[in-house]
Amino acid sequence: MVYMSFLALFGLVVGFVAVVSNPSPYYAALGLVLGAVCGCWVLVDLGISFLSLVLLLIYLGGMLVVFAYSASLAAEPYPEAWGSWSVLVYVCVYLLGVITTFMLIGGWQGFEGLFSGGDKLTGEVSDCVGVGMMFSSGAGVLMASGWALLLALFVVLEVTRGLSRGSLRAV
Repeated sequence: MVYMSFLALFGLVVGFVAVVSNPSPYYAALGLVLGAVCGCWVLVDLGISFLSLVLLLIYLGGMLVVFAYSASLAAEPYPEAWGSWSVLVYVCVYLLGVITTFMLIGGWQGFEGLFSGGDKLTGEVSDCVGVGMMFSSGAGVLMASGWALLLALFVVLEVTRGLSRGSLRAV
């Protein structure tokens, strides 16, 4: 179990580094998918399977479509891939920063305590409690996040609009 959890966390870090270190939006989409899948895998390891499924469906179904649309409008004739030297330097610097931060916060103690705790003895399923809390107490947060996503959609569409207007076309 610890090895699978470590693999999920490693995939999450690799996905985030792939998104951050890539100057071209075409190749960063694979990093976004890897980061979303591994992040949901970590949530499943923690016992939150329903929220993980909802997050995966909403993120990959909604925000990745907006990302693909904005990437198609910001087309580059010769995008830089993961094999170019500038991207490789970014990957090395970000991975070195992740490893350094991991060692500074006490990563040498291991992953056993991270995923071994929980309510296995009491039999309480924390996923069922989370669903009830999301629909009763979290209605305001769900509405605010929906409005924020709608605002982000309009901002992306405004930035990448038309030939005469928009900030990307002025460059």
